[in-house]
Amino acid sequence: MRILIAEDDQVLADGLLRTLRASGAAVDHVADGAQADAALMTNTEFDLLILDLGLPRLHGFEVLRRLRARGATLPVLILTAADSVEERVKGLDLGADDYMAKPFSLQELEARVRALVRRGMGAASSIIRHGPLTYDQAGRVATIDGKMVELSARELGLLEVLLQRAGRLVSKEQLVERLCEWGEEVSNNAIEVYIHRLRKKIERGPIRIATVRGLGYCLEKLPG
Repeated sequence: MRILIAEDDQVLADGLLRTLRASGAAVDHVADGAQADAALMTNTEFDLLILDLGLPRLHGFEVLRRLRARGATLPVLILTAADSVEERVKGLDLGADDYMAKPFSLQELEARVRALVRRGMGAASSIIRHGPLTYDQAGRVATIDGKMVELSARELGLLEVLLQRAGRLVSKEQLVERLCEWGEEVSNNAIEVYIHRLRKKIERGPIRIATVRGLGYCLEKLPG
């Protein structure tokens, strides 16, 4: 899961970064609206935008308006200190998906983040099933035939991306975009190593991670 936080309160932003990273997300942060707008124009791999309204340089409403004007369907969770009905209505009318007034519970925010990301991917549940493989996105637990599979944080991230796009090709570049924050250097060779480790742990029975040479990977479910 890749999340962009647009928040000018550094203390709050630090708390959000710690909380969401601890839940396994790759999280990037910008402190003003112009930076948010630029980031959203250049990176299409975000799964969610957490957007403060009172941003310097470009108001949160304008960031949201521009995002939707470009045709982007990225889920947006608005955070604001002003919890007026008029502001909530305006944000929702501009295309926001959810709204939280400050102060708020980090536990509730995590739950709303998971729900919005699931909705953005067309999933009704946090549970993804692929043959005998089951992955709980909320608990970040993978099982095969009911038995837990021990995976590292990076392996869990790879599995989540592949499961969300099961049957479709995912390039190495897309994996890096979805798993890595700004400034985090992960080479294509490193992705190959992570894929190799993941294969050894989950390729049982009909589950297979196919390599399409020069293009990427595809999580398949073989017949039988």
